[in-house]
Amino acid sequence: MDARTAEHPRPDHFILHLSDTHLIAGDGDLYGDVDSESRLRQILGELEESGARPEAIVFTGDLADKGEAGAYRKLRLLIEPVAARLGAQVIWAMGNHDDRSAFREELFGQIPSQRPVDLVYDVNGLRIITLDTTVPGSHYGELTGDQLDWLAEELATDAPDGTILAMHHPPVPSIKDLTVLVELRDQPALAEVIEGSDVRSIIAGHLHFSTNAMFAGVPVSVASATCYTADLNLPVDATRGQDGAQSYNLVHVYPDTVVNSVVPIGSFRTVGEYVGPEAVAARLAAAGVTIPASRPRHRAEPAEPLLPPTRDLSLTGPIGTL
Repeated sequence: MDARTAEHPRPDHFILHLSDTHLIAGDGDLYGDVDSESRLRQILGELEESGARPEAIVFTGDLADKGEAGAYRKLRLLIEPVAARLGAQVIWAMGNHDDRSAFREELFGQIPSQRPVDLVYDVNGLRIITLDTTVPGSHYGELTGDQLDWLAEELATDAPDGTILAMHHPPVPSIKDLTVLVELRDQPALAEVIEGSDVRSIIAGHLHFSTNAMFAGVPVSVASATCYTADLNLPVDATRGQDGAQSYNLVHVYPDTVVNSVVPIGSFRTVGEYVGPEAVAARLAAAGVTIPASRPRHRAEPAEPLLPPTRDLSLTGPIGTL
């Protein structure tokens, strides 16, 4: 038996990507048809049972269906205990169903404001930037000139392990004609800022189905929704929501690539053999295969858990002040 080293080492970073929780304040079902809270609880329960230990949990918008303060409070009560048990930082991004004032006040304890919520996070050397692509009162997305100038300034300095952009409206083609009405507008302006930067991946939501594309030379991964999803098994250009196929994504960051994996809701009947962690390790050892360890991480400065790290340029800096 010849010893062999695996083609890739362990990932440098591991984060979770969830989107479109669409929680509502109080009891009742979303649109009278789906219990969005129950679906999220199920996903969180299955996640904890899996033994995953992410560094961060990123939510890419439409956290509250109607932007209600009570919905954001409900979300924090659901997410923060789970994140604390996992040792994960929580990262929130705005969506078109969210309300900027309630979003700021309930999730960050900030003074209510209608200015864009753009933030920079240091996740042990991996920079995650949340971009607020929302246009108050509309469902399409847009980034202002001030936001793009700020992003360019941030990207002028590389992060130790590169940057991931987290945003709600994905810069991808609309494979359903109706979604053109709610797409991200003026995408070339964003591409001009990203090209040549250390942005390694863009993660987004909004579409309620999982998809992948390239934008300005950067891979884009769109997570489906945790509440309800878009049925793609329909006649061309028809649209229908369905209470099924909810999922979230695993994001593994390697030295030379980023891998996004879709995890669907639910457990299903085993096919073939179940191989547990100890048996997997034993089989690799028997085959003489070694998986190299990940590179040492650039540890972030200790901070209070679940508070927004670093600065919010929608409150200070080039975008404006209170």
